[in-house]
Amino acid sequence: MHLILTGATGLVGSGVLDAMIKMKDVTKISILSRRPVRMAEDVKDPRINVIIHKDFEKYDSELLSQLKGATGCVWALGISQTQVGKDEYVKITKDYALAASRAFQTLPPEQEPFNFVYVSGEGATTKPGRFSAIFARVKGETELTLAEMRKTNPLFHASSVRPAFIDAAKHDAIKPYIPVQTLPIRASTTLLGPAIRCAAQSYWSPTYELGNFLTSMAMGRYKDQLKAKDIQMIGEFPILENSAFRRLAGLDGK
Repeated sequence: MHLILTGATGLVGSGVLDAMIKMKDVTKISILSRRPVRMAEDVKDPRINVIIHKDFEKYDSELLSQLKGATGCVWALGISQTQVGKDEYVKITKDYALAASRAFQTLPPEQEPFNFVYVSGEGATTKPGRFSAIFARVKGETELTLAEMRKTNPLFHASSVRPAFIDAAKHDAIKPYIPVQTLPIRASTTLLGPAIRCAAQSYWSPTYELGNFLTSMAMGRYKDQLKAKDIQMIGEFPILENSAFRRLAGLDGK
């Protein structure tokens, strides 16, 4: 199975790449990245093809030919709304994902579905209010457009997962590769991490399990388990809150 990954140098993407590498059913991994991916270089796995791609709003025939035959994608490309201005945030979070989702619908073999897994986030909303944060509004807008794409093309199996406190504390394999956190984030992780891991596990998104889950979603492995009370559906488009991810990944009760 040929899968596509974006955001491979980030926290979520590193966890996904580790999962893809360990899954033998994944026969090819195409990584779209603006820069080299150190984990991919270190593992020297012949299944991995890192494609240096500078403009995530454009997909020419040469690029698409390298992705041909792919049947799934984990879209983990993203950035904090505190790191860029509003326009840049919209471009990275929404415009890039939608441009790719349009282009990728041409990739799978005829009459085979394409599983596009959008990594959203806890707090995103498709029904924003007056005081909704930018990230919540923009991610929700992206989800609504993906839902409309799925309605238009039934073979485009788009879905959205909303992780919460993303935590690599127990994921040693990716620690050398994840981005250095800013001081405020490091401080909040140090303070809140132990409490969330012990007393508020419904908000805990450990990267090892999250990476495996997102990869499995891109492989279509949960397609028959996505209609449940804790999964919001917009037509056939599922939105999985962190609680749904934890339940399906078998994390509850651990």
